[in-house]
Amino acid sequence: MNIPTRVQLIDVGPRDGLQNEKQPVPAAIKIELVHRLQAAGLKEIEVTSYVSPKWVPQMADNHDVMAGMSRQRGVRYSVLTPNLKGFEAAVLDKPDEIVVFGAASEAFSQKNINCSIAESIERFAPVVEAARAAGIAVRGAMSCTVGCPYEGEIAPERVTYLAGLMKGIGVQRVDVADTIGVGTPRKVQAALEATLQHYGIDEVSGHFHDTYGQALSNTLAALEMGVWNFQSSVSGLGGCPYAKGATGNVATEDVVYLLHGMGIATGIDLDALVDAGVYISEQLGRPSGSRVARALLAKRAG
Repeated sequence: MNIPTRVQLIDVGPRDGLQNEKQPVPAAIKIELVHRLQAAGLKEIEVTSYVSPKWVPQMADNHDVMAGMSRQRGVRYSVLTPNLKGFEAAVLDKPDEIVVFGAASEAFSQKNINCSIAESIERFAPVVEAARAAGIAVRGAMSCTVGCPYEGEIAPERVTYLAGLMKGIGVQRVDVADTIGVGTPRKVQAALEATLQHYGIDEVSGHFHDTYGQALSNTLAALEMGVWNFQSSVSGLGGCPYAKGATGNVATEDVVYLLHGMGIATGIDLDALVDAGVYISEQLGRPSGSRVARALLAKRAG
Protein backbone atom coordinates (compact mmCIF):
# COMPACT_ATOMS: atom_id res chain seq x y z
CA MET A 1 0.00 0.00 0.00
CA ASN A 2 1.14 3.52 -0.80
CA ILE A 3 -0.90 5.50 1.73
CA PRO A 4 0.07 9.21 1.64
CA THR A 5 1.35 10.97 4.73
CA ARG A 6 -0.54 14.15 3.88
CA VAL A 7 -3.93 14.79 2.28
CA GLN A 8 -5.41 17.97 0.85
CA LEU A 9 -9.17 18.40 0.98
CA ILE A 10 -11.34 20.54 -1.25
CA ASP A 11 -14.43 21.62 0.64
CA VAL A 12 -17.29 21.92 -1.82
CA GLY A 13 -19.89 22.97 0.76
CA PRO A 14 -20.35 26.60 -0.34
CA ARG A 15 -21.11 25.54 -3.93
CA ASP A 16 -22.06 21.87 -4.27
CA GLY A 17 -23.38 21.76 -0.73
CA LEU A 18 -25.70 24.75 -0.95
CA GLN A 19 -26.76 24.76 -4.60
CA ASN A 20 -29.90 22.66 -4.01
CA GLU A 21 -31.17 24.46 -0.92
CA LYS A 22 -34.72 25.54 -1.70
CA GLN A 23 -34.65 28.62 0.53
CA PRO A 24 -32.23 31.37 -0.54
CA VAL A 25 -29.07 31.47 1.54
CA PRO A 26 -27.87 35.09 1.82
CA ALA A 27 -24.50 35.93 0.32
CA ALA A 28 -23.28 37.09 3.75
CA ILE A 29 -23.81 33.59 5.16
CA LYS A 30 -21.98 31.97 2.24
CA ILE A 31 -19.10 34.40 2.71
CA GLU A 32 -18.96 33.67 6.43
CA LEU A 33 -18.87 29.94 5.69
CA VAL A 34 -15.91 30.41 3.35
CA HIS A 35 -14.14 32.48 6.01
CA ARG A 36 -14.74 29.81 8.66
CA LEU A 37 -13.52 27.05 6.38
CA GLN A 38 -10.28 28.81 5.55
CA ALA A 39 -9.78 29.73 9.20
CA ALA A 40 -10.08 26.01 10.01
CA GLY A 41 -7.21 25.29 7.62
CA LEU A 42 -8.89 24.41 4.32
CA LYS A 43 -6.59 25.30 1.44
CA GLU A 44 -9.05 24.60 -1.38
CA ILE A 45 -12.65 25.78 -1.36
CA GLU A 46 -15.25 25.47 -4.13
CA VAL A 47 -17.06 28.75 -3.69
CA THR A 48 -19.83 29.19 -6.25
CA SER A 49 -20.94 28.58 -9.83
CA TYR A 50 -21.71 30.73 -12.83
CA VAL A 51 -24.79 29.00 -14.14
CA SER A 52 -28.08 30.53 -15.24
CA PRO A 53 -30.11 31.72 -12.23
CA LYS A 54 -33.07 30.13 -13.97
CA TRP A 55 -31.57 26.68 -13.40
CA VAL A 56 -29.72 27.22 -10.11
CA PRO A 57 -31.17 30.30 -8.39
CA GLN A 58 -29.14 29.65 -5.24
CA MET A 59 -25.95 30.65 -7.10
CA ALA A 60 -27.33 33.91 -8.53
CA ASP A 61 -25.25 35.86 -6.00
CA ASN A 62 -21.91 34.55 -7.32
CA HIS A 63 -20.42 38.00 -7.93
CA ASP A 64 -21.44 39.22 -4.47
CA VAL A 65 -19.91 36.18 -2.77
CA MET A 66 -16.62 36.36 -4.67
CA ALA A 67 -16.35 40.12 -4.15
CA GLY A 68 -17.22 39.89 -0.46
CA MET A 69 -14.65 37.27 0.51
CA SER A 70 -11.45 38.13 2.32
CA ARG A 71 -9.01 35.96 0.44
CA GLN A 72 -6.31 34.21 2.37
CA ARG A 73 -2.86 33.68 0.92
CA GLY A 74 -2.27 30.06 0.00
CA VAL A 75 -5.96 29.20 -0.43
CA ARG A 76 -7.27 28.14 -3.84
CA TYR A 77 -10.79 29.38 -4.65
CA SER A 78 -12.55 27.46 -7.41
CA VAL A 79 -15.82 28.05 -9.25
CA LEU A 80 -17.98 25.98 -11.60
CA THR A 81 -18.37 27.31 -15.15
CA PRO A 82 -20.81 25.42 -17.43
CA ASN A 83 -20.04 27.29 -20.65
CA LEU A 84 -18.10 30.18 -22.17
CA LYS A 85 -20.68 32.72 -21.03
CA GLY A 86 -20.27 31.45 -17.47
CA PHE A 87 -16.51 31.63 -17.75
CA GLU A 88 -16.63 35.21 -19.04
CA ALA A 89 -18.69 36.16 -15.99
CA ALA A 90 -16.43 34.21 -13.64
CA VAL A 91 -13.14 35.60 -14.90
CA LEU A 92 -14.17 39.08 -13.73
CA ASP A 93 -14.12 37.73 -10.16
CA LYS A 94 -10.61 36.26 -10.49
CA PRO A 95 -11.06 32.62 -9.42
CA ASP A 96 -7.91 30.54 -8.97
CA GLU A 97 -9.47 27.58 -10.72
CA ILE A 98 -12.51 26.83 -12.83
CA VAL A 99 -14.35 23.53 -12.85
CA VAL A 100 -15.90 21.96 -15.93
CA PHE A 101 -17.87 18.73 -15.76
CA GLY A 102 -18.82 15.62 -17.64
CA ALA A 103 -20.49 12.30 -16.91
CA ALA A 104 -19.30 8.75 -17.53
CA SER A 105 -22.95 7.92 -18.28
CA GLU A 106 -24.58 8.91 -21.56
CA ALA A 107 -28.05 8.87 -20.00
CA PHE A 108 -26.96 11.09 -17.13
CA SER A 109 -25.30 13.53 -19.54
CA GLN A 110 -28.52 13.80 -21.51
CA LYS A 111 -30.63 14.34 -18.37
CA ASN A 112 -28.16 16.78 -16.83
CA ILE A 113 -27.12 18.99 -19.75
CA ASN A 114 -29.14 17.68 -22.70
CA CYS A 115 -26.26 16.43 -24.80
CA SER A 116 -23.97 13.44 -25.25
CA ILE A 117 -20.69 13.02 -23.36
CA ALA A 118 -18.67 13.88 -26.49
CA GLU A 119 -20.82 16.95 -27.17
CA SER A 120 -20.41 18.14 -23.57
CA ILE A 121 -16.65 17.99 -23.89
CA GLU A 122 -16.77 19.86 -27.21
CA ARG A 123 -18.72 22.61 -25.44
CA PHE A 124 -16.11 22.83 -22.72
CA ALA A 125 -13.10 22.93 -25.03
CA PRO A 126 -13.25 26.73 -25.62
CA VAL A 127 -13.85 27.29 -21.88
CA VAL A 128 -10.72 25.33 -21.00
CA GLU A 129 -8.73 27.09 -23.71
CA ALA A 130 -9.82 30.52 -22.47
CA ALA A 131 -9.02 29.65 -18.86
CA ARG A 132 -5.59 28.28 -19.65
CA ALA A 133 -4.84 31.37 -21.77
CA ALA A 134 -5.82 33.55 -18.79
CA GLY A 135 -3.54 31.59 -16.46
CA ILE A 136 -6.45 30.03 -14.56
CA ALA A 137 -6.19 26.38 -13.52
CA VAL A 138 -8.79 23.91 -14.81
CA ARG A 139 -10.28 20.94 -12.97
CA GLY A 140 -12.71 18.45 -14.47
CA ALA A 141 -15.50 16.90 -12.40
CA MET A 142 -16.25 13.40 -13.69
CA SER A 143 -19.67 12.34 -12.40
CA CYS A 144 -21.28 8.89 -12.26
CA THR A 145 -17.95 7.07 -12.48
CA VAL A 146 -19.27 4.08 -10.52
CA GLY A 147 -23.04 4.11 -10.94
CA CYS A 148 -25.83 6.04 -12.64
CA PRO A 149 -29.47 6.45 -11.57
CA TYR A 150 -30.55 5.72 -15.15
CA GLU A 151 -28.00 3.19 -16.46
CA GLY A 152 -27.02 1.40 -13.28
CA GLU A 153 -23.41 0.22 -12.93
CA ILE A 154 -20.84 2.07 -15.04
CA ALA A 155 -18.04 0.11 -16.70
CA PRO A 156 -14.47 1.37 -16.02
CA GLU A 157 -14.00 1.70 -19.78
CA ARG A 158 -16.52 4.53 -19.76
CA VAL A 159 -14.44 6.32 -17.14
CA THR A 160 -11.30 5.86 -19.22
CA TYR A 161 -13.16 7.32 -22.20
CA LEU A 162 -14.28 10.40 -20.25
CA ALA A 163 -10.86 10.94 -18.69
CA GLY A 164 -9.28 10.77 -22.14
CA LEU A 165 -11.69 13.39 -23.47
CA MET A 166 -10.94 15.65 -20.49
CA LYS A 167 -7.21 15.26 -21.04
CA GLY A 168 -7.63 15.96 -24.73
CA ILE A 169 -9.09 19.43 -24.20
CA GLY A 170 -6.45 20.44 -21.64
CA VAL A 171 -8.13 19.75 -18.27
CA GLN A 172 -5.28 19.62 -15.76
CA ARG A 173 -6.75 17.44 -13.02
CA VAL A 174 -9.95 15.49 -12.49
CA ASP A 175 -12.35 14.41 -9.76
CA VAL A 176 -13.54 10.81 -9.77
CA ALA A 177 -17.04 11.18 -8.35
CA ASP A 178 -19.43 8.55 -7.06
CA THR A 179 -22.35 10.90 -7.63
CA ILE A 180 -25.10 8.68 -6.25
CA GLY A 181 -23.03 7.02 -3.54
CA VAL A 182 -23.45 3.42 -4.71
CA GLY A 183 -19.75 2.65 -4.93
CA THR A 184 -17.87 0.10 -2.88
CA PRO A 185 -14.08 0.01 -2.43
CA ARG A 186 -13.14 -2.27 -5.30
CA LYS A 187 -15.48 -0.51 -7.74
CA VAL A 188 -14.07 2.84 -6.73
CA GLN A 189 -10.53 1.55 -7.20
CA ALA A 190 -11.49 0.33 -10.68
CA ALA A 191 -12.78 3.81 -11.56
CA LEU A 192 -9.57 5.35 -10.24
CA GLU A 193 -7.44 2.86 -12.17
CA ALA A 194 -9.38 3.76 -15.31
CA THR A 195 -8.69 7.45 -14.73
CA LEU A 196 -5.01 6.83 -14.08
CA GLN A 197 -4.65 5.67 -17.68
CA HIS A 198 -4.73 9.35 -18.62
CA TYR A 199 -3.80 11.25 -15.44
CA GLY A 200 -1.05 10.93 -12.84
CA ILE A 201 -1.85 10.20 -9.21
CA ASP A 202 -1.19 13.85 -8.31
CA GLU A 203 -3.88 14.94 -10.79
CA VAL A 204 -6.69 12.74 -9.48
CA SER A 205 -9.04 13.32 -6.57
CA GLY A 206 -11.85 11.31 -5.00
CA HIS A 207 -15.37 12.68 -4.52
CA PHE A 208 -17.64 10.28 -2.66
CA HIS A 209 -21.27 10.52 -1.61
CA ASP A 210 -22.52 8.61 1.41
CA THR A 211 -25.89 7.32 0.22
CA TYR A 212 -25.11 3.74 1.25
CA GLY A 213 -22.69 4.62 4.04
CA GLN A 214 -19.65 3.68 1.95
CA ALA A 215 -17.93 7.05 1.54
CA LEU A 216 -15.28 6.56 4.23
CA SER A 217 -14.58 3.00 3.06
CA ASN A 218 -14.16 4.33 -0.45
CA THR A 219 -11.89 7.09 0.82
CA LEU A 220 -9.67 4.46 2.46
CA ALA A 221 -9.65 2.43 -0.76
CA ALA A 222 -8.47 5.51 -2.67
CA LEU A 223 -5.83 6.27 -0.03
CA GLU A 224 -4.46 2.75 -0.47
CA MET A 225 -3.84 3.62 -4.12
CA GLY A 226 -1.93 6.76 -3.18
CA VAL A 227 -4.69 9.31 -3.85
CA TRP A 228 -4.02 12.34 -1.64
CA ASN A 229 -6.66 14.82 -2.78
CA PHE A 230 -10.34 14.49 -1.91
CA GLN A 231 -13.53 16.52 -2.07
CA SER A 232 -15.93 16.67 0.82
CA SER A 233 -18.58 19.00 2.16
CA VAL A 234 -18.73 20.53 5.60
CA SER A 235 -21.63 19.05 7.58
CA GLY A 236 -22.28 16.63 4.71
CA LEU A 237 -24.18 19.27 2.75
CA GLY A 238 -25.34 18.69 -0.78
CA GLY A 239 -26.57 16.15 -3.23
CA CYS A 240 -27.27 16.04 -6.92
CA PRO A 241 -30.37 17.63 -8.47
CA TYR A 242 -30.31 15.12 -11.34
CA ALA A 243 -29.73 11.98 -9.26
CA LYS A 244 -32.90 11.03 -7.44
CA GLY A 245 -32.26 9.70 -3.95
CA ALA A 246 -28.61 10.73 -3.81
CA THR A 247 -27.69 12.00 -0.38
CA GLY A 248 -25.03 14.50 0.49
CA ASN A 249 -21.33 14.49 0.01
CA VAL A 250 -19.27 12.82 2.69
CA ALA A 251 -18.85 15.24 5.59
CA THR A 252 -15.48 16.98 5.73
CA GLU A 253 -15.45 16.49 9.51
CA ASP A 254 -15.79 12.71 9.10
CA VAL A 255 -12.98 12.53 6.54
CA VAL A 256 -10.66 14.64 8.70
CA TYR A 257 -11.35 12.42 11.73
CA LEU A 258 -10.50 9.34 9.65
CA LEU A 259 -7.31 10.88 8.29
CA HIS A 260 -6.07 12.18 11.63
CA GLY A 261 -6.81 8.81 13.19
CA MET A 262 -4.52 7.24 10.59
CA GLY A 263 -1.76 9.72 11.34
CA ILE A 264 -2.27 11.52 8.01
CA ALA A 265 -1.71 15.29 8.13
CA THR A 266 -4.34 17.66 6.72
CA GLY A 267 -3.47 21.04 8.22
CA ILE A 268 -7.09 21.28 9.38
CA ASP A 269 -8.23 22.11 12.91
CA LEU A 270 -11.06 19.61 13.48
CA ASP A 271 -12.68 21.61 16.29
CA ALA A 272 -12.78 24.76 14.17
CA LEU A 273 -14.15 22.73 11.27
CA VAL A 274 -16.92 21.31 13.48
CA ASP A 275 -17.80 24.87 14.50
CA ALA A 276 -18.02 25.88 10.83
CA GLY A 277 -20.38 22.98 10.24
CA VAL A 278 -22.50 23.95 13.23
CA TYR A 279 -22.67 27.51 11.92
CA ILE A 280 -24.02 26.59 8.48
CA SER A 281 -26.31 23.88 9.88
CA GLU A 282 -27.89 26.38 12.26
CA GLN A 283 -28.36 28.85 9.42
CA LEU A 284 -30.16 26.14 7.47
CA GLY A 285 -32.23 25.14 10.49
CA ARG A 286 -31.10 21.54 10.86
CA PRO A 287 -28.52 19.47 12.73
CA SER A 288 -25.11 18.73 11.32
CA GLY A 289 -24.96 15.88 8.84
CA SER A 290 -21.58 14.83 10.21
CA ARG A 291 -21.58 11.90 12.62
CA VAL A 292 -18.19 12.97 13.93
CA ALA A 293 -19.47 16.49 14.59
CA ARG A 294 -22.52 15.20 16.43
CA ALA A 295 -20.35 12.94 18.59
CA LEU A 296 -17.87 15.70 19.41
CA LEU A 297 -20.66 18.14 20.19
CA ALA A 298 -22.24 15.62 22.57
CA LYS A 299 -18.86 15.18 24.22
CA ARG A 300 -18.47 18.94 24.61
CA ALA A 301 -21.91 19.13 26.21
CA GLY A 302 -20.67 16.64 28.78
